[in-house]
Amino acid sequence: MSGHSKWSSIKHKKGALDAKRGKIFTKLIKEITVAARMGGSGDPDANPRLRTAIAAAKAENMPKDNIERAIKKGTGELEGVNYEETVYEGYGPGGAAVLVESLTDNKNRAVADIRHIFAKNGGGLGENGCVAWMFDKKGYISVDKKSVDEDTLMEIALEAGAEDVREDDETWEVITDVAEFETVRMAIETASISIETSEITMLPQSTADLEGKEAEQMVKLMEALDDCEDVQRVYTNADISDEVFDAA
Repeated sequence: MSGHSKWSSIKHKKGALDAKRGKIFTKLIKEITVAARMGGSGDPDANPRLRTAIAAAKAENMPKDNIERAIKKGTGELEGVNYEETVYEGYGPGGAAVLVESLTDNKNRAVADIRHIFAKNGGGLGENGCVAWMFDKKGYISVDKKSVDEDTLMEIALEAGAEDVREDDETWEVITDVAEFETVRMAIETASISIETSEITMLPQSTADLEGKEAEQMVKLMEALDDCEDVQRVYTNADISDEVFDAA
């Protein structure tokens, strides 16, 4: 498991998204609401974060009415909950770095739950700045290898401003600067290439290899954090074999 992209693909393979569709919708609604509020506009054309959030919701087949209600809650047209954004940093088993993005209406509850999850699964919360420097904020787009060949995708992506196109097991991964993310994604979509995942994420600069019990504990930590109602996203620099996931 090399950082965020691998973690994301593993969740898809294990069917976790379908099994927890209610929780996925809850997280997406939170993100849409906060994006509409903080972006200062309910118009996705004028609000890149909202545009990305809506695209993620549509990818999960969220009904249009749900999306529109979430936007209106963010803009104040409908009454809604005021969510606060917080990033927590810590270490997992084997000293692997972990970043946790939280959206919550109760910060005291959130930090208590997140601290408990770390402690229960062989890790611990750290101070602000302890691991954030190990990650870079990037645009991330994954494309099924069957939908396009590498040369074609590389030409389209790099011409649109992407930083890199690299190979994963079953996908091509396009990495962009945050400022170029929307331009690159639109270029790929315009070329009628099917996108599996597209989001702003935190990519690790290097990875920490975990094996045996530490690897198993790390999987449990990540899954427990992912299940927490106050957690939006979890990132790690842990590198874990697919076999460990298959056994988890």
